[in-house]
Amino acid sequence: MPAITSGKVLVTGASGYIAVWVVKTLLDRGFSVRGTVRSKSKGQVLKEVFKTYGETLEYVIVEDIAKEGAFDEAVVDIDAIAHTASPFHITADDPDEVIFPAVQGTNNLLASAKNYGNDVKRVILTSSSAAIASSSGEAAIRDETDWNDLSVQEVRTKGRDAHPFDKYRASKTLSERAAWDWYETNKAELGWDMVVLNPSFVLGPWLHKAENVAGLSTSLRYYHSVVLKGEASDEMLATSGTSWVDVRDVAEAHTLALIKPAAGGERIVISANAFKWQDLILVARDIVGDRVPAGNTSYDPAKAEHIQYVTDKGRQILGLKYHSIGETTRHMLHEFKCRGWL
Repeated sequence: MPAITSGKVLVTGASGYIAVWVVKTLLDRGFSVRGTVRSKSKGQVLKEVFKTYGETLEYVIVEDIAKEGAFDEAVVDIDAIAHTASPFHITADDPDEVIFPAVQGTNNLLASAKNYGNDVKRVILTSSSAAIASSSGEAAIRDETDWNDLSVQEVRTKGRDAHPFDKYRASKTLSERAAWDWYETNKAELGWDMVVLNPSFVLGPWLHKAENVAGLSTSLRYYHSVVLKGEASDEMLATSGTSWVDVRDVAEAHTLALIKPAAGGERIVISANAFKWQDLILVARDIVGDRVPAGNTSYDPAKAEHIQYVTDKGRQILGLKYHSIGETTRHMLHEFKCRGWL
């Protein structure tokens, strides 16, 4: 498809951590945005965040993305779609509480785009590196050809007893696989192409409204607990981790995926670098000192084994550049400090 440099973009789940930054990045590039939210109150909060942008932002209410036809009206008169709406919570007991809405919501969005999105030229799906690899703790190199079938198998075998993160990872794997299957089946009948972005663990400042830490995204709440409050064991700090990316770079990737013709039909990892949790503690302590607990003082970064993601596509196709971990941490800690949460 040709580059999409103007027009109206539908952003699903527009009040979410990543999505709010996607909305801002699109508005700053001159696009207009229609966001889907679950309630009028969430829509009004979104309008307040972007009040200086006037009527270039509108919202529509989609209470349940898993309901058939949920996006039928939302996709009308839209030039492109960024589908960020998907559950990310680690408290679900039944795996289907996470998996069903993720899979069904994505299928519903694609079907609506096909049937009612007459002006749509490109659909961008926000997947995750969780659909590519599990966080096994063992050293590995992964790229866009890999799939996290391990977490899917864990959930199928253990059901409710599966680890909460495996339930989430399985939801991302299964929803993305379903999307690609749908796309390949229907591609000949579509007037648009699809791009899938696979960001790793997302960190950085936030734009969405949060009255307290509990109102933050899962990734930020986890960071606050592990890094700022010291609520993790020494073993976990030294052996557990994944790869990270700044939320602003994820948002920029969504915009670049619209304006770069070569992105069509691609699956693209969006990730800056690997970490163990103690690494993030050390970075934070370099910035704010003893306000952050010391963590595992015997940790040796040279002995840490990481899952590394190949990020050539993001750099070559999108031209994406990444914030450093120091920049991301500094800006994130500033937000926590300003609210008295550090």
